[in-house]
Amino acid sequence: MSLEFDHAAALAKCARGEHDALHQLYVYEGARLLGVVIRIVKDRGMAEDIVHDACLNIWQRADSFDPSKGSARAWIFSVARHLALNAIRYRDREINFANDPADELAQDEHFQHAYVAEEAFDWQTGQRMDSCLEQLEPERRNCVLHAYVDGLSHAEISAHTGAPLGTVKAWIKRSLLRLRECMA
Repeated sequence: MSLEFDHAAALAKCARGEHDALHQLYVYEGARLLGVVIRIVKDRGMAEDIVHDACLNIWQRADSFDPSKGSARAWIFSVARHLALNAIRYRDREINFANDPADELAQDEHFQHAYVAEEAFDWQTGQRMDSCLEQLEPERRNCVLHAYVDGLSHAEISAHTGAPLGTVKAWIKRSLLRLRECMA
């Protein structure tokens, strides 16, 4: 029987300067952190850099973790998510303001129309997804969001919500089917 990893203890050890704790944390959560960040930035190389930066950030800020405000694991993942979101914002600004040969293309009326259409599609898709999510019962919607936005496992969602593991799995499965139908 394996013991559950103690994220709070690992953060406390990091705060005391114990390098091995950060290594253990990375070994235990590194792949999941990478998965969450890849889903956000859609670029593996960039995601690997962000996870590296997140680990450094976790190491440097471990003493700022407050267990009264949430779980250590959620704090760790929020550090990575925030870095990923900031990287996307920075990347988008960098692309929008960079001087490169593509600027001439951006002046082309056909290109501008295609770009606006693509942006509208992304916005409309997001709006439709929001609308479809709103149609789900709150506890089921929260389970889907915990799984696909927060990157929590079914067991973690079960612990967080207090719902049985089988119920959480069924809610997520049925909710995804309803979302697919709604988005079609």
